[in-house]
Amino acid sequence: MAEVEDSVNPTSGVAERYAQALYKLAQERNVTSAVAEALGDFGAMIEQSSDLKRFVASPVFSAEDQLKAITALLNQFGYGDITANFIKLVASKRRLFVLPEMIRAYLALNDKAKGVTRAQVTVAAPLSADRSAALEAALRQVAGGQSVKVNVKVDPSIIGGIVVKLGSRMVDASLKTKLNLLRTRMKEVG
Repeated sequence: MAEVEDSVNPTSGVAERYAQALYKLAQERNVTSAVAEALGDFGAMIEQSSDLKRFVASPVFSAEDQLKAITALLNQFGYGDITANFIKLVASKRRLFVLPEMIRAYLALNDKAKGVTRAQVTVAAPLSADRSAALEAALRQVAGGQSVKVNVKVDPSIIGGIVVKLGSRMVDASLKTKLNLLRTRMKEVG
């Protein structure tokens, strides 16, 4: 099964191996949560900066250039030993383009060890505190009582409703999707 996944996405095997090695090291030093937080912050930084995203993905830069730039960035934002050394190692091995997948793989390992499920929720407008609490309780029930970390994203383009991704399950109850389905059905009839 792993060979099939690797043939579909060859970087997933690399990401898993690096993430597992980092997780074992973090476990030995009893800092799995701190490393997860630092990696999550760095991953968010990559996602929010189009320049950094291009730099990480670009094969044009040499390993030396990538290492210098990443080291400066890590120093500027004060990343700790294990996280900084890991990211520098990835840069020196010319694997920065796989770093976002490595981060996701590490966070998944950390969540699994802690019994946490992550949910990605997209709504058209910000949720009130009551609705957010009710949503979290409902997702916890669906997840079999496991702790659920909810990441809420506001996207006005869905018009209304909600899109929830919990683990490998996804429910799209957005008004945009319903209108698109209705439009498709009307074309089939007419």
